[in-house]
Amino acid sequence: MSIPAPDLPIRPMLSLRNAARAIEWYQRAFGARETSRHTSPDGKIGAFLAIGDLEFGVVDETPEVGNFSPETLGGTTVRIRLDVPDPDAMALRSVEAGAELLFPVEDQPYGMRQGRIRDPFGHHWLIGRPLEESPARGAG
Repeated sequence: MSIPAPDLPIRPMLSLRNAARAIEWYQRAFGARETSRHTSPDGKIGAFLAIGDLEFGVVDETPEVGNFSPETLGGTTVRIRLDVPDPDAMALRSVEAGAELLFPVEDQPYGMRQGRIRDPFGHHWLIGRPLEESPARGAG
């Protein structure tokens, strides 16, 4: 059974050791805008940010309920794909803001111009754009 995309929005929720600092970093590095923020009585933050039409959440980690940051886990199992018109400029901007360049932005054999950064909180971002219409557009 196929569900149309508008009926099934997928929004990543990134667990972080310091959501407030991460919000500032995503704004500086990716031009993200904050769309909502909630602070719990114990000071933990949960917020939604948007980069263009991509909305994602950031939350302070809460190990007691299974929300761990990549820093706590020692790595991540998820890569976040961010398609932008100028991936070279976005990758450079993120590195200048403190990200680590894992793979430079280059034309890939699967039809993307793409590179990978690790943000200061341990999350991996694939920053790219399709080269042309390609059957492998979803790769990465």
